[in-house]
Amino acid sequence: MEKTYDPNAIETRLYEFWEQAGHFRPAGEGEPYCIMIPPPNVTGTLHMGHAFQDTVMDALVRYHRMAGYNTLWQPGTDHAGIATQMVVERQLEGEGVSRHELGRERFLERVWQWKAESGGTIQNQLRRMGASVDWSRERFTMDEGLSEAVTEVFVRLYEDELIYRGERLVNWDPVLRTAVSDLEVASEEEEGHIWHMEYPLADGDGSVTVATTRPETMLGDTAVAVNPEDERYTHLIGRRVRLPLVGREIPIIGDDYVDPSFGSGCLKITPAHDFNDFAVGERHGLPRINVLTEDAHINDSAPERYRGLDRYAAREQIVADLDAERLLARVEKHRLMVPRGDRSGAAIEPYLTWQWFVRAEPLARPAMAAVEEGRIRFIPGNWEKTYFEWLRNIEDWCISRQIWWGHRIPAWYDERGNVYVGRCEDEVRRRHGLGPETALSRDEDVLDTWFSSALWPFSTLGWPQQTEALRAFYPTSVLVTGFDIIFFWVARMIMMGLYFMGDVPFREVYIHGLVRDPEGQKMSKSKGNVLDPLDIVDGIDLESLVAKRTADMMQPQLAERIEAMTRRHYPQGIKAHGTDALRFTFASLATTGRDVVFDLGRVEGYRNFCNKLWNAARYVLMNTEGQDCGAAGEAVELGAAERWIRSRLERTVATVRQAYADYRLDVAAQAIYEFTWDEYCDWYLELSKPALREGSEAQARGTRQTLIRVLEELLRLAHPLMPFITEAIWQRAAPVAGIAGETVMRQPYPQPDEARRDAEAEAEIAWLQRVILGVRRIRGEMDISPSRPVPVLLGNVSPTDRQRLERHRAFLTALARLESVQILDDEADAPESALALAGDMEVRVPMAGLVDKEAELARLGKERARLEGEIERAEQKLANEGFRAKAPAAVVDKERAKLAEVREALERVAEQEARIRSL
Repeated sequence: MEKTYDPNAIETRLYEFWEQAGHFRPAGEGEPYCIMIPPPNVTGTLHMGHAFQDTVMDALVRYHRMAGYNTLWQPGTDHAGIATQMVVERQLEGEGVSRHELGRERFLERVWQWKAESGGTIQNQLRRMGASVDWSRERFTMDEGLSEAVTEVFVRLYEDELIYRGERLVNWDPVLRTAVSDLEVASEEEEGHIWHMEYPLADGDGSVTVATTRPETMLGDTAVAVNPEDERYTHLIGRRVRLPLVGREIPIIGDDYVDPSFGSGCLKITPAHDFNDFAVGERHGLPRINVLTEDAHINDSAPERYRGLDRYAAREQIVADLDAERLLARVEKHRLMVPRGDRSGAAIEPYLTWQWFVRAEPLARPAMAAVEEGRIRFIPGNWEKTYFEWLRNIEDWCISRQIWWGHRIPAWYDERGNVYVGRCEDEVRRRHGLGPETALSRDEDVLDTWFSSALWPFSTLGWPQQTEALRAFYPTSVLVTGFDIIFFWVARMIMMGLYFMGDVPFREVYIHGLVRDPEGQKMSKSKGNVLDPLDIVDGIDLESLVAKRTADMMQPQLAERIEAMTRRHYPQGIKAHGTDALRFTFASLATTGRDVVFDLGRVEGYRNFCNKLWNAARYVLMNTEGQDCGAAGEAVELGAAERWIRSRLERTVATVRQAYADYRLDVAAQAIYEFTWDEYCDWYLELSKPALREGSEAQARGTRQTLIRVLEELLRLAHPLMPFITEAIWQRAAPVAGIAGETVMRQPYPQPDEARRDAEAEAEIAWLQRVILGVRRIRGEMDISPSRPVPVLLGNVSPTDRQRLERHRAFLTALARLESVQILDDEADAPESALALAGDMEVRVPMAGLVDKEAELARLGKERARLEGEIERAEQKLANEGFRAKAPAAVVDKERAKLAEVREALERVAEQEARIRSL
């Protein structure tokens, strides 16, 4: 093995070996276990959320593969209709061409060309993260098979009257000129106004005051609503008002939707431009008057004065006209939530348009029952409430989009506007008896990307054909996803799976948290706190990091702030940590359902853990390769240390297996870390040295056998979380341990074995550890050099302590660096000593001759002064009201915890000074 652990030297090489050898494919034997990767956008690149989610999935997949399951991790990408079309349109703009000039067919050719050349970025990044997906089965939502599935589902749902075309309100992006889903809308609080307007009663008997944040929509008002229980206005219900600037008379209606305490208690009702108003209009049979064009200009339904104006220019003109006619009562500043398209940044309009919809309620009922009956389990269970809440109040799903890239809706129209749905035009003509004389035109719209991804668990396995993969792996085992797409993806997959497959698409849904920065803030480009996971893996210099973080910033002041933040947080850039260190960090943070607070310092710590494992393996191999490890049946003697480490490994295996069953990767990571570092490396490797140097051949043989066998099993145990380093070491260690095989990932996962538990050996070594740690603590407190042998006096010694002392004297002398060990008589007075307790037994180190009293007091005095200074600074900071008010709560709590730690350290220094003065 190389002397130094270098992840860059092993990771790419090992991944290529795994992939080319076909080790990611299902074994074809055992109980099926399948995870569908949430398909990343074909336009996407790996971010911290992906890296975290993929680490969780890969750990589960590698674990079950090793545990003997017929395991499939199904990969694929989503065509990402709007995002991909925008990417290609920007390219065309750079060439001075629009998609409309190219035409639909040539534009789609350009999209496929872009996909072939640039659409594979995230797949290669997944490889860098060690994702063991079966690349031979990779799917794309626009490939031939999945496109067939999408068409089949649409046609069947239409024939079952679960898909219809209707005129309804949708989220409309006036820049992209298409309907968009709620997930593609980000609401932000912005400064705005409330305009209070007077609507005169038609009979001239006064007026009513209504308020709005969007005055331009008043051009499409069709009623004024009041609460029927509001005594101020009950007498007005049934009367009419004259709509200002328009002149149209509209009724005053009574509806429980109106909150009498909000504003004046009178609401303008614009069914074509507000979702709540649309519902009110449905109840009262109100007309719907759309006053906007597709690009949010005023259309011909409005008075001529406003036609053609942009919505915001129209707002200014309308407000000015109302003021001129003395119908503007007042204007108030108001902060409001403005929905904006996440792609275009434009304010989203509720827009009345003809679209295709799925009747969601009939599909929602069985989807709720599947969870209520326990056929699907959410982990953690509290997310079931979110799931049920949405399904109980579900709205019909708008599935059409006014773009070109995507699955084109399989519907055709004749010249009279009749609609025909079928798998192709030939089928439509045959089924409806339409000859060549009947001209048909295909619907121009495409389907919402979420429509095709709702079919993902079965379409990727070959449906509508009844394939072997479909029979083997559906239903899948677990879905790993974030809480933010429970509505958009999880629920819809359940609906579609139940309807078309007759069974749930997965048995469990593991909901993970969001990745946040060390201060608990959500990572976003605008905040400048995002990290590229591959920059953590490979390292990046400061200037490249600054350039990367500010590349897309449109606002110079924002770029300047992010540059300053980057230089402050990463003055040396980010050094390379390797994939395994990052993966182990994610695993250690993967508690069920909680957000992940990411700290680069933790990755550094787990990089050190990788070094520790690497160096431990080098020690083991140096002492076992080419040596007699008892494989040929020679006498093997296992001492207490050997029996202890095997027993501790057995307990660790049981803990880790249970952690996987509970979806607690953090518990698995902690157990592996503690066994590897605290027990195997820090204790057993040291305990092995006396037996290798001074023991009998049978003892040395037993020690060598234990060293290599425990290492080999530990590598299998840790492999799902740290695949690269464990593979690299295993390939060297396995032959020494007498195990054949190409790769650790195809070896059996360790099984707990009660027979290996040895309570007696654990008690023996625990006693030894207490004595050694007692001596080490005294050394640290008294600042005695670790290399200097010290005498030890043992008091209150029981018969069992005496027996253990005799058995383990060699270990004590070697590991605690003892000059001598003496048992004190019960009557004897002990000299002035530093004391530690090992259970009831006293461990004493006489101070005479070991400590320079004056020098030690001087050292402690300096330390006391330093700590007092830190306490003063921390107290002043926490006393500052501005700091407490402005700093995030996590930062304030961290400062308080630091103050408490420094105070404890000062107390320990004071105790030590008192002890030294007593010498």
